[in-house]
Amino acid sequence: MNKVPMSVVIIAKNEEKRLEECLKSVTWAEEIVILDDNSTDRTVEIARRYTDRIVTRAMDYEGLHRNFGYAQATQPWILSLDADERVTSELAEEIARVVPKNQGSHVCYSMPMKIFIGDEWIRGGGYYPSARTKIFMKGRFRYEDYARVHPRAFYEGTCGHLKGELLHYSFRDIEDFMRKFNRETSFEAEKWMRDGRPVSLPNILRKTVDRFWKNYLIKKGWSSGFLGYFVSVFHSMYQLVSYAKYRDMKRRGVVLEPLPGKAVRV
Repeated sequence: MNKVPMSVVIIAKNEEKRLEECLKSVTWAEEIVILDDNSTDRTVEIARRYTDRIVTRAMDYEGLHRNFGYAQATQPWILSLDADERVTSELAEEIARVVPKNQGSHVCYSMPMKIFIGDEWIRGGGYYPSARTKIFMKGRFRYEDYARVHPRAFYEGTCGHLKGELLHYSFRDIEDFMRKFNRETSFEAEKWMRDGRPVSLPNILRKTVDRFWKNYLIKKGWSSGFLGYFVSVFHSMYQLVSYAKYRDMKRRGVVLEPLPGKAVRV
């Protein structure tokens, strides 16, 4: 395959066990940029086997961090990856065939993603096909800067959809799943505190029941057996656990400064 005019920007921190498989899957790209978050293992050593475009920056806010990485790219198209993601050969061929020829037709592209806990693929519960926007024209797509979790994406124009799949080994194991769940619910509770968001227990309980109903039954979480049940339960509990942390911070009188550029509700 000829080189594709695309910069692959990979976010990494202490990913010596997973980074190389990610890098092997994108050697067809004209440029690979590694945005390293002060790794202390062999992440940078492994990255140097594939690229000399390695930039070090400590992650503060996810959106700001990603936008900084995209600014380092030199190619007209960007593929944004985490070190635990892999581009399948089918997706690579489709990218080479479709994306460079569509200047002006679309400003970004999404594709289906297979998400794994360990080596188990989660087929149901809204995990698949979970379309993710990972390819975009440089300068035409950005994330909300000041968000620690789930930053919003902004772009003007249309978004195309590719059929090839992206593999996301998102969680090393159940313990890793729980660790990320704990971190993200803490960030969510902090966001509510900073925004001065009105939060009520009845609304949280409604969302909890609604999410389980949708994820396990409508989105077929049951099709992945116990694992589907497990993730459906925890995704339904996301708001409730965030609320418990939010309520605890309120009880303790925790005061958090609003994030830069954020208006506080009064």
